[in-house]
Amino acid sequence: MPVALIWLIAALVLAGAEALTGDMFLLMLGGGALAAAASSWLADWPVWADGIVFLIVSVLLLSLVRPTLRRRLAPGKGLRMGIKALEGKNALVLDRVAHDAGQVKIDGEVWTARPLNEGDVFEPGDSVTVVHIEGATAVVFRDV
Repeated sequence: MPVALIWLIAALVLAGAEALTGDMFLLMLGGGALAAAASSWLADWPVWADGIVFLIVSVLLLSLVRPTLRRRLAPGKGLRMGIKALEGKNALVLDRVAHDAGQVKIDGEVWTARPLNEGDVFEPGDSVTVVHIEGATAVVFRDV
């Protein structure tokens, strides 16, 4: 059996195995095997030279093509919607925020608020950051 045919079979097996993993690693090795098959068929080099072609092409594909391909195929993080979108936003204290009451303005909307730490008190005009939303109450802490 010609060496080029063995490399071609290896390339097809690696590409087929990639369908099971989806990690793009085996596909890059399959590309290296395909390059080795082409070099073996075109140049009739010894097997060790085909192995070097396989190694060089595989490393190049893994380091240059795979990261770009994975970035393009990876699902986006998506937009945060609803109350999750308010977490981490800055707010302006409108009414004194203490453990029992308070109001802040977040993106033009007025929310009831309480401090993250019970002992904290924020005065009107202070800038705070929203940690999370509990029901209709924004839990906030002081900006640094």
